[in-house]
Amino acid sequence: MRVIALTLLMVAGTVNYLDRSALSIGNAAIRADLHLSDAQMGLLLSVFAVAYGVAQLPVGILVDRFGPRRVLGLSLVLWSLAQGTASFSSTLRQFVVARAALGIGESPMYLAGTKVCSNWFARAERAWPIGLFNASSALGPAIAPGILTILLLHYGWRSMFLIIGAAGLVVAVLWPLLYRDPEQYGISEAERAAIHAGDDDTPDHGGWTVLLRQPTSWGMAFGFLGVIYMTWLYGTWLPDYLERARHLSVAAAGIWTSVPQACGFLGALLSGLVARWLARFGVQPLAACKLPLIAGMLVTAACTASAALVHSVPAAIALVSLALFSASLASSCGWSMASVATSPQRVATLEAIQNIGGSVGAGLAPVITGEMVQLTGSFTPALLFASGIAVLSALIYAVFVREPVRVPS
Repeated sequence: MRVIALTLLMVAGTVNYLDRSALSIGNAAIRADLHLSDAQMGLLLSVFAVAYGVAQLPVGILVDRFGPRRVLGLSLVLWSLAQGTASFSSTLRQFVVARAALGIGESPMYLAGTKVCSNWFARAERAWPIGLFNASSALGPAIAPGILTILLLHYGWRSMFLIIGAAGLVVAVLWPLLYRDPEQYGISEAERAAIHAGDDDTPDHGGWTVLLRQPTSWGMAFGFLGVIYMTWLYGTWLPDYLERARHLSVAAAGIWTSVPQACGFLGALLSGLVARWLARFGVQPLAACKLPLIAGMLVTAACTASAALVHSVPAAIALVSLALFSASLASSCGWSMASVATSPQRVATLEAIQNIGGSVGAGLAPVITGEMVQLTGSFTPALLFASGIAVLSALIYAVFVREPVRVPS
């Protein structure tokens, strides 16, 4: 069941990011078809993140209460239908509604995935499976440019949206058909005790309001804002950046966009192994996630600033690749952090709090970048600003995330 669960989560997460990436890959075609400005496109790119963030806390509570099998199964259907519906949009308003529905539908994906790992893996082992399934958040963008560019050039952006929406419906059938929560699967009490050895089993008095009184919760939320700001900066604007700032064709931009995203996939895969390696050397689980996260954000900041200033196209692509490698490593460590910072019965709620901050970053990155590009005619100020955000994120984690969340009995 562990193998089945991780395989399905990887597939669902990859489709999830194919859906998200469709708008950025089709950026130029959609902007021309709907007659949108850079600022309007930045707004459209941000709508998903705003809806995603608003849904986080209620969805996290639902995942903790009803389990990931039911909640993720329903969300797969909703987001796939929303993606298909977007293909019929003829105005900015219609597209905004479809993207908002996509954000709400996709909001349980990684909360449910972390809950699955918390239910099926022991505390010291969770960073690896969480890093593995979270790598789908980088695998999707890595394979999206090639797949979606082919669909875009051969069939147009509307058919591209329909096809990947249909792919999501296939996964929506497979998830409830093949996956079972531990209670439904019938694991023994001894197995369950082994999985949850070392977990905080304090009764949940006060619910999510108690979590909000913990400095660690706020540090994770504001720190993750910077992490996701960086991944969404590249996730939403990289193809357009390569076309306009580096003067590549649509086809070439589609190909070269996949290189940094592939490096992001490798960074996400490596994160779980790094945390596991640190834990074996006696580093506490929370610190084993926190230390590589901070290092990753500092490297991301340095590479992003350097990419803004170099003149060579290969050098810029190499620097962006290293930036996304480091940002994806940091992102996966952030997702793993919640699983060791609190008990399994509260993990989805804590991750929802963290991901509200991440969703703010995801909402700000496209809008701020679009506004800066429109005002200055250049991507350089936007990249330098993002570098500062990455440094601030690392500082927040260093100062505020020092100990696991403690819920009083």
